[in-house]
Amino acid sequence: MDKPEQPFRDGMPNVSAAHFAVPNRASVETATRFTHPPRFLILYGSLRERSFSRLLAYEAARLLEAMGGEVRIYDADGLPLPDDTTADHPKVQELRNLSIWSEGQVWISPERHGNLTGVMKSQIDWLPLSEGSVRPTQGRTLAVLQVSGGSQSFNAVNSLRMLGRWMRMITIPNQSSVPMAYKEFDEAGRMKPGPLYDRVVDVCEELMKFTLLTRERADYLVDRYSERKEREPDRLKAVAADIGFVKR
Repeated sequence: MDKPEQPFRDGMPNVSAAHFAVPNRASVETATRFTHPPRFLILYGSLRERSFSRLLAYEAARLLEAMGGEVRIYDADGLPLPDDTTADHPKVQELRNLSIWSEGQVWISPERHGNLTGVMKSQIDWLPLSEGSVRPTQGRTLAVLQVSGGSQSFNAVNSLRMLGRWMRMITIPNQSSVPMAYKEFDEAGRMKPGPLYDRVVDVCEELMKFTLLTRERADYLVDRYSERKEREPDRLKAVAADIGFVKR
């Protein structure tokens, strides 16, 4: 096959011109900056009395507050299993309202049986991709961390990163995995100084930077060509007809 001459001049017949938008610098800039502190929600994945994921959540909260953020930490105690009750359960509503309030999130899970815990997954599963016109996670920044009882692993953070992408969040490149967590926290519950603590500082710093960069234009950054097409009334009617909701 011959290499075509570039730039291509044969057009884009399959693209809807009405919905095609060329990203540009002006589109990602904003004339009005938010004046309130960046808002962060922290979720952690253990209900133990001495939970290292909770202790790490507290360390992240201290760091984000020191950087000028406003932080809320969700306590999953009392949260029912997904689909075990309706979404109007008080703990579910609390979680969803905090997610909507947030502009960035931190997810911290212990590693259990080589992956994240059920407590962590239940919290994420209760967050819908959309609830009417509101999307509780879309466009928010996300940092992922994990604690392990044994040697260092990245299974939990890898799964959290995949879930963050699925929830349409802006997951930052950096992450933290704390091995043998029982050695890294003192009796008062504070994380000891050292390279592992420094990495947590790195993660929180990067999360703050990405949040400051994106929070005013998060809606634009996750706006999609395919969804702009889907919102067209004629297309919505055609989809409804295809699945039998209306007569042609």
